[in-house]
Amino acid sequence: MAKTFKDYSVFLTLLGAFIVVGGIYLSVSSKVDAIFFFSENRTPLLNTAFGFITKLGEEPMYFVLALVALAYRLRYTLMIAITGLLVMGLSFSLKSFFAVDRPKAYFAKQNLLDELNLIDGIDLYTGATSFPSGHAMSAFALYTLLIFILPPKKRYILPLFSLALLVGISRIYLVQHFWPDVYVGGILGAFLAMAIYTLHTRLEPTSTGWLDKPVIKIGKTTV
Repeated sequence: MAKTFKDYSVFLTLLGAFIVVGGIYLSVSSKVDAIFFFSENRTPLLNTAFGFITKLGEEPMYFVLALVALAYRLRYTLMIAITGLLVMGLSFSLKSFFAVDRPKAYFAKQNLLDELNLIDGIDLYTGATSFPSGHAMSAFALYTLLIFILPPKKRYILPLFSLALLVGISRIYLVQHFWPDVYVGGILGAFLAMAIYTLHTRLEPTSTGWLDKPVIKIGKTTV
């Protein structure tokens, strides 16, 4: 039987808290505050950690998880692939439409770039491609989709949601995006994944359909 949104009240609560708390922060701060905060509180450990975490919102994660999904249902692999393609298309379209300067370009125009404590080895993107954050959209879409695909157990939800949030924060820490970019990107990604899952439940055939069979058999699967 298909799972419903009621099975994911914990996730919906976390997403609601993200929207409310993030919106409040957005209303009481300037878009540069978070970047300056992280710039003043860098550590070698955080530099390494966020440099790794940010990669968890990139294309290779979709590829890896799509391959893993082949051992469960072909349907899940297709859902992951479709999610990735839609994120790419939506992110590119919105970035082109809004054309907001990346932090490097913004701070350079304000003659403030020298005030930032930048991280060695991190190449900063420039140009007008800041809003929304593609990494945040990608991470929230991918890990929200996993939350809905996996069995509705609370132990999956908090780690996956936290991972999506950390990917978004990493974009600010690494001076690639502002908070509004991450905030909107995260919301769009989460709702995109929920829309894809909703469509999946309405189009789901019987359990004997070829879409619901594993392509790679590694033993009994229950997802």
